Amino acid sequence: MSTLKIAIQKSGRLNEDSLKLLRDCGISISNENDQLKTEATNFPLEVLFLSNADIPQYLLDGVVDIAIVGSNLLIEKGPQIPILEKLGFSKCRVSVAVPKNFTYASLSDLRNLRIATSYPETVKAYFETQEIPIALHEISGSVEIAPNIGLADAIVDIVSTGSTLFKNNLKEVAVILKSEAVLAVSPAIPEQQKKLIERFRFRVQSVLKAGKLKYVLMNVPDEKIQAISEILPVLKSPTIVPLNQNGWSSVQSVIDEAQFWEVIDKLKEIGAEGILVCPIEKMVV
Repeated sequence: MSTLKIAIQKSGRLNEDSLKLLRDCGISISNENDQLKTEATNFPLEVLFLSNADIPQYLLDGVVDIAIVGSNLLIEKGPQIPILEKLGFSKCRVSVAVPKNFTYASLSDLRNLRIATSYPETVKAYFETQEIPIALHEISGSVEIAPNIGLADAIVDIVSTGSTLFKNNLKEVAVILKSEAVLAVSPAIPEQQKKLIERFRFRVQSVLKAGKLKYVLMNVPDEKIQAISEILPVLKSPTIVPLNQNGWSSVQSVIDEAQFWEVIDKLKEIGAEGILVCPIEKMVV
C-alpha cells in the first residue's frame, strides 16, 4: 500500500493545531524526541516536520503530497499550489506597522520609505497595485525590531494578537491580507496518491463540519413539532421520539453554531423545553 506524505510545521502554534487536527481525524502518530519524520500507526500517513518557510518548495518538488500551511506563505512562495481545504485555525493577518510616533493617515505616507519584511513578493505586489513606490528590505526573523535599529521606517509582518508590535513600540496601520491554515496539495501529485488524499480529506471535512454544528435534544408538545421542524433545517429532518408523557415528544437535530442563539430563542418561543446541547465530534454526510 502507498503512503501519503504530509508536511507540517515543526514547532509553534501551527504545529500544535495541525497535530490536534490529525488526532481529531483519528490518526495516531508519535512525535517524541523532536524527530523530523514519523509514521501514523493506523493510517498510511508519513508526517514530515519541516521549517515553515520550506514547506511550499517541498510541495512544488513533490517531496510531500500534502501539507498544512498558512495561506499567507503559499501566496508568498507558492501561489500555484492548489488548496484543498481552508482549516479555520491559526488565523492571522499580514499587516503594515509603523512606529507609534509616526504620523499616519494613509498608505501614501509610506511613499519612498524603507519597509522591512520576510514577505517580499507579497509586499512588492501589494504596493505596486497601490502605485506607491517603496524601498524594500528583505530580512528573516525579528522583523519588528527593524525600525528600532534604524534599518527601516516601517515593516510588514504577520500579526495575530498585536502584542509583539506593542512590545516593540509599533502600531498596525493597514492589513494587506488575512491568512489561516489550509490543506494544500502538491501540483506534482502522482495519480496513485489521489485516492488516498481523498480518504484523508474526507476525514478532515468530517471534523471541520462537526466543529461548526451542535447537536440539540428538546422536549416539544406534539402540536408544535411541525413548527419546530421548520426552524431546524441542518439535517434532512429531525428525529422525533414519543415521550412517556402523553402529548409530548423528544425532538433531536443539529444547529449551525453561527445561528445557535437565534435558533434557540425561536425554539423557546414556540414551546420547546429541556433543551440539551451537545458538541459533535465527527459529522459524516
